[in-house]
Amino acid sequence: MSERFSPKVVPLVDLRAGALPVPAAANLPGGRITANGLLTDTLGRNLRDLRISVTDRCNFRCGYCMPKEIFDKDYTYLPHASLLSFEEITRLAQQFVNHGVQKIRLTGGEPLLRKNIEVLIEKLSRLRTVDGTPLDLTLTTNGALLARKAQSLKDAGLQRVTVSLDALDDAVFRRMNDVDFPVADVLDGIRAAQAAGLGPIKVNMVVKRGTNDQEILPMARYFKGSGLVLRFIEYMDVGATNGWRMDDVVPSAEVVQRLQTEFPLLALAPTSPGETAQRWGYADASGAHDPQAGEIGVISSVTQAFCGDCNRARLTTEGQLYLCLFANQGYDLRSLVRGEASDADLAHAIGHIWTGRSDRYSELRGAQAPDTGGGARRVEMSYIGG
Repeated sequence: MSERFSPKVVPLVDLRAGALPVPAAANLPGGRITANGLLTDTLGRNLRDLRISVTDRCNFRCGYCMPKEIFDKDYTYLPHASLLSFEEITRLAQQFVNHGVQKIRLTGGEPLLRKNIEVLIEKLSRLRTVDGTPLDLTLTTNGALLARKAQSLKDAGLQRVTVSLDALDDAVFRRMNDVDFPVADVLDGIRAAQAAGLGPIKVNMVVKRGTNDQEILPMARYFKGSGLVLRFIEYMDVGATNGWRMDDVVPSAEVVQRLQTEFPLLALAPTSPGETAQRWGYADASGAHDPQAGEIGVISSVTQAFCGDCNRARLTTEGQLYLCLFANQGYDLRSLVRGEASDADLAHAIGHIWTGRSDRYSELRGAQAPDTGGGARRVEMSYIGG
């Protein structure tokens, strides 16, 4: 089934240059905020999850993230000097951990394109939560380089990976990644990650109507009983370059309905607060969950908002802090790190930003049409990470 194309909106404003400055700690209003692991925003949401983008580059050109007509050979990526160094990332990550972060996910672009990424992983793996336990350290990848990197990632201290895989059919997959990359190589990468002990592995499928929704059942058949968790993600209105339309969204309720035509499913409880996916387990003949068959997840970021317990912050590759996936401005932490700010100053600045957080874009989406034209444009997925 061929993809339906709609006109793309080329962003006229480079949001990478639009970060809000963070004043020196002495100039921030309110009392000094120290890190004690109890930080909350205006809606009472804790800070528990940090997504760190380590590169704005990717070797795929998926239409929902980095469409080729925008991110072509003439597209200007960030210069290396603009990127946070591994030492700068680790220093900032330490302050987020001091504020209560328990999980760090490395993203991109494609994070395995960042040279010597294992060095960063080794540094982050040494951090400990406020309770003294190791971080949940994970990475999201398109899997193209995973077969050759899996063991070194594990040896460096990475605990698990999430692999983006939007189809099993090779022709569909090649069309979606738009660089003619074969699905077999991604599957080899998944097997290498399993062999290295990078688990539990999650596989994310972005579902777009008319493009790959016919792959829902084949994907479920393939991964059932594999020990991997397959998750179906609603096609999201992130950024302004992917030509997003509500007609292209396959609601998670429809995904589950399609799956239930072949597989009996039962709802499972969340594993942790702020979990983005609704869990469904494969049922056995008695109607109970069959752990051997495993489970699937659905992420309903368009049709069923989960802002109420969102505990995630996002740090871009050049040190901008974003408080929402759908934000249109970040806060410039790089200038503090490269200036004279002490660790206590960094902790105070992060605390000040988080305590003022009130973002809940997905909850407001129904009353406010997504911006597809003029006005403030949201940051691109390839810049902020998933």
